[in-house]
Amino acid sequence: MEKAVLQIENLTTSFRIQDEYHAAVDDVSFTVNENEIVAVVGESGCGKSALALSIMQLHNKQRTKLEGKINFKNRNLLSMNESQMNKVRGKELGMIFQEPLTALNPLMTVGKQIEENLDYHTELNKAQKKARTLELLAQVGIPYPERTYKQYPHELSGGMRQRVMISIAIACNPSVIIADEPTTALDVTIQAQILDLLKEIQKKTQMGIILITHDLSVVAEVADRIVVMYAGQVVEMGSVREIFKNPQHPYTRSLLNSIPSATSEQDRLHVIQGVVPSIAKMPRQGCRFKDRIPWVPDYAHESSPELHEVSEGHWVRCTCYQHFYFQGEKGEEMNHGIAQGR
Repeated sequence: MEKAVLQIENLTTSFRIQDEYHAAVDDVSFTVNENEIVAVVGESGCGKSALALSIMQLHNKQRTKLEGKINFKNRNLLSMNESQMNKVRGKELGMIFQEPLTALNPLMTVGKQIEENLDYHTELNKAQKKARTLELLAQVGIPYPERTYKQYPHELSGGMRQRVMISIAIACNPSVIIADEPTTALDVTIQAQILDLLKEIQKKTQMGIILITHDLSVVAEVADRIVVMYAGQVVEMGSVREIFKNPQHPYTRSLLNSIPSATSEQDRLHVIQGVVPSIAKMPRQGCRFKDRIPWVPDYAHESSPELHEVSEGHWVRCTCYQHFYFQGEKGEEMNHGIAQGR
């Protein structure tokens, strides 16, 4: 039986702009189980990183309002004070930040930065900390741990820096790791190596991983479940197999249609019309994706879109998925048949 290690319930993260709060993460709920990778997917501005920082409680508290629950090992993280969260962050909850060159301290050696986490959360002596650090560097696939231990971040390649970030995140054997765009700015070969490394670590440690990415193609072979976010909301979620084989929401289908394919007969890549609205201008009533698919009639959208379970464990927001078709597809009946699956 699957054991939930992290449960996000009705999480809303609002940022203060002038004198008003605007939700960047809006009533989001999903669960991460032990030994599971959950991918959170969406364009820039959809609320993915805001969600990650909310779980870790790394937002500026004077300008941020958090509502809902984040249950982690039978504790609500949102009810913890800063001192309590400091004991959880880095030890039980790890995070791999998006850009390692800015996340790592340029004035500290790699070894000292990994040991800093061990300093705070363990009682290891100096020799034990160094031994553990060298073990971690080897575990993440760095070929010469002793040499890398003494190097500074700028002396390493992008892929090596990301491996160092992973070693910091797993140093204290956390139950959950949040990986925020861990393959950004890396070439395709290194991307694959980093994703394989995360999968390997997850299998060995049974930890849960939240993998945040804008690219659906990177999660196909890695994730177990996918949560698709748009404009702060979850618009679709289900198993990787179900999402790739039977995508329903217009946004999910558009994202998948935007992935280059060697077998596709299309001359041009699909481009999703419009942009994600800013949180200050985001529509709070009706379907938030409506303006980007104007050819779908108004009656297709719910006035207050909810998540509907279309098959076991597969959830879709709004009824517009039943009427959606790509512009250029022929035949009204064919379009509706494609949209409804069936």
